[in-house]
Amino acid sequence: MSIPSTPATITTRCCVVGGGPAGMMLGYLLARAGIEVTVLEKHGDFFRDFRGDTIHPSTMELMHELELLEDFLKQPHQKVEKLELDFEGTTVIGPDFTHLPVRCRYIAFMPQWDFLNFLAGHAKRLPAFHLKMKAEVTGLIEENGRVAGVVAKTDEGELNVRADFVFAADGRSSTVRKLAGMEVEDFGVPIDVLWFRLTKPKNETTHFLGRVRNGNAMVTIDRGDYYQAGSIIPKGAFEQIKKDGLAAFQERIATIVPSVRETVKKLDSWDKVKLLTVQINRLHRWHRPGLLCIGDSAHAMSPAGGVGINLAIQDAVAAANILAARILRGTCTTDDLGLVQKRREWAVKMTQGLQVIIHKNMFRKNSGTANAIDIPWPARKALGLFAPLLRRVAARIIGIGFRAEHIHSPDNTAVH
Repeated sequence: MSIPSTPATITTRCCVVGGGPAGMMLGYLLARAGIEVTVLEKHGDFFRDFRGDTIHPSTMELMHELELLEDFLKQPHQKVEKLELDFEGTTVIGPDFTHLPVRCRYIAFMPQWDFLNFLAGHAKRLPAFHLKMKAEVTGLIEENGRVAGVVAKTDEGELNVRADFVFAADGRSSTVRKLAGMEVEDFGVPIDVLWFRLTKPKNETTHFLGRVRNGNAMVTIDRGDYYQAGSIIPKGAFEQIKKDGLAAFQERIATIVPSVRETVKKLDSWDKVKLLTVQINRLHRWHRPGLLCIGDSAHAMSPAGGVGINLAIQDAVAAANILAARILRGTCTTDDLGLVQKRREWAVKMTQGLQVIIHKNMFRKNSGTANAIDIPWPARKALGLFAPLLRRVAARIIGIGFRAEHIHSPDNTAVH
């Protein structure tokens, strides 16, 4: 009869669950302040095709404030000053970032795995930072009504991570949020996205981020020799699309992007197509004693505008600004955790409100077809009449957001 092994235990001041943009940025900022922090990431690497690629001007402004911008811009990326859309064969100019009052007046399209590896590389230089990969949280440690750590499954067996504070940054399907029994309000979204790679034709010279034809829409992110593509479909339509067959799906793509009519044949298996279930939701209360949710764990965003990654990073910056000094002094309370929600919730509500309006007015709901886009005539007329103004307003909302954060958390790296 085998005797169950005793789980290993480590103790840290702060435990961050999730190594995405919010978790990695928060881990870096806390460690920069001299706070012992352990980041747990359930995967063995950061390589996930469906993760967001847009690094917005507000995030690059933060990189400048952290004196990381020069190194950041050495990473593989593509600069886009204006977003262009192929709308029924006509080029439409979208948000124009060249007027923004920031250092980097463009969006940087950078594979998220490169961005996360960049952040992790700099964080690992800090003595207080610890990153544990392949550590999947399966439970919470609770004492006297307070979250006092997490239980994680690792290759070495079960691990107890005891911490003064736990930060949930584990995404829209947050395990920590579920384990904590936190209430989520869902706003309903009429679309999902099918995510896949498209080999780019060698003679392709134009780059459109978005393409709309015959009621079908796609996002095409240029990654050199291929597009990371996202086909927008009505929510729940994927099963019917699969029943219609791969040939019909290939034809659908070729209709939207005629230049890939030959290369789309390489998309020869449904295993190469990933369903991204789109959600817009947020927690009523982002915190419990000992626990704070940030990023998608607190508020899942739609891909509209590609703002999710940047809002998540802004949450991390706000959390560090508000909490780091208090944690260092040993005076951080549950009420202090609530200050992060108070600071960030308005920007989240405003952004999600706009996304809901976009979905309501541009996307068909339960249409019974695979077509997702339906822009009414008044909306098309308004877009034409107010295009120059809308380009600037949209650039401000997308590029900077409703409440841009700046680095105010302590920097105690000089003492090491």
